Amino acid sequence: LKASGVRTPPAASPALLLRAMARVHVGSAHGAPDPPMPAAAMKYLLARPKVPAPLDPNFSPLALGKKQYLKHVAGSPFKVEWALPRRDGCARGALPVFADGHQDVEASMFLAGVLIQQMIWQRSGSELQLAGPPGMCAALQKAFSPEGKFAFEVKTMPKVCGTPDATFPVRIVAAKDLPPAKDTKQVCGKDASGCRLAFDLGKSDIKTVAVKDNEVLESSETEWDVTNPDPQYHWDMILGAMKATAQKLPKVDAIGGSATGTVSADSEATWCDIFPNVPPDVYREKVVDIFKRLAKEMAGDVPLKVINDGEVTALAAVQKIKAGNVMGISMGSSEGAGYANKDGNLMGWISELCYVKLDLNPKAPTDPWTKGCHRGLSHLYLGQRGATKLAVKGGVEVPDNYKFPHPDMCTIKHEHHAQCLKMIQKAMADPEKEAEVRKIYETCGVYLGYALAQ
Repeated sequence: LKASGVRTPPAASPALLLRAMARVHVGSAHGAPDPPMPAAAMKYLLARPKVPAPLDPNFSPLALGKKQYLKHVAGSPFKVEWALPRRDGCARGALPVFADGHQDVEASMFLAGVLIQQMIWQRSGSELQLAGPPGMCAALQKAFSPEGKFAFEVKTMPKVCGTPDATFPVRIVAAKDLPPAKDTKQVCGKDASGCRLAFDLGKSDIKTVAVKDNEVLESSETEWDVTNPDPQYHWDMILGAMKATAQKLPKVDAIGGSATGTVSADSEATWCDIFPNVPPDVYREKVVDIFKRLAKEMAGDVPLKVINDGEVTALAAVQKIKAGNVMGISMGSSEGAGYANKDGNLMGWISELCYVKLDLNPKAPTDPWTKGCHRGLSHLYLGQRGATKLAVKGGVEVPDNYKFPHPDMCTIKHEHHAQCLKMIQKAMADPEKEAEVRKIYETCGVYLGYALAQ
């Protein structure tokens, strides 16, 4: 170890390790509950930020943990590499690691798994290919199995890729056989002339806008219940909102839209988590092509383009700053993100960064989407829930069932969070409470700062 130049950090406090490992695990329909963080991973990865989160003192940013780990593994001759092929591209990644027999190899295994998970939700993938130390690759192969730590990703990616009946294979190959990185750009129109209708399907409401020759004539928000399992309900709600807003237009020349989740290049709702309770067979029959049918019902055979909600943010930034190489983030009911290249075109990624791990704190909260499979995911840090989970700590008076982690605040329903946020905003406007409530926003700002670094 010394000969390779790898440095070993001081051991973590035994008390810290015991506190971190003493956790209650939540059962999951998606796979095994999030397993305890290995002692080696805690030793190398847990870090106190120099800019602390006022209401979350144990926040341990992944960005700092990775930076700290890389200092200690510098000089190692070993690395694990991976590839995530998809229909129109391939993502590649690599991480220096400890040797298979090293006493702290579990730190490398833990971080490699988290970084692969991050890339999966940034780019997607129809399979995972691994190359590197045999023991490391075997452990990661097991972790990315239907019974492993990343079972949620393994079971969800086929749906994301539009192949719900397929499996997510994980293969160990030679490094030379890994496919090269590849992206396929997606060009979106940036012209708003004529009469155009737009919609944004969020997890709390439907936003619709009528535009004529680059001027907004009407915009509205319609609350809806994304947890309703009946696709006819969603059809009626979206179409009704579109028709009401379109009344301000003499005609509709084109329709544009955005939605959470994965939308295909052909504007199909491949895997949109705004329809989480629609049964899989019904989803395939009545939801996958819902945007096309809505457009036809609304305006006939006019041009239609629907993309991910975070990607809209990236394109809006390109329009505003007149430059490319942009990352856009939207923080609403949850968090959306998108990337645009130097030419202002989309990258062909899924950009579902709400499923990315931000917080390595072993006691970080779980989320209702992965149902206990993971802790510290962006869902609960960079959106509405990042604020509502801190309401009580920020001195906001809320009903008992709005106090996180009350069961009512730990479901995929957003109504309670929307009402709780209104109470936070009202308290923020009170001069006597503002100084304390402000800490909620400052804490979310710290989350965002370290997330951007990641």
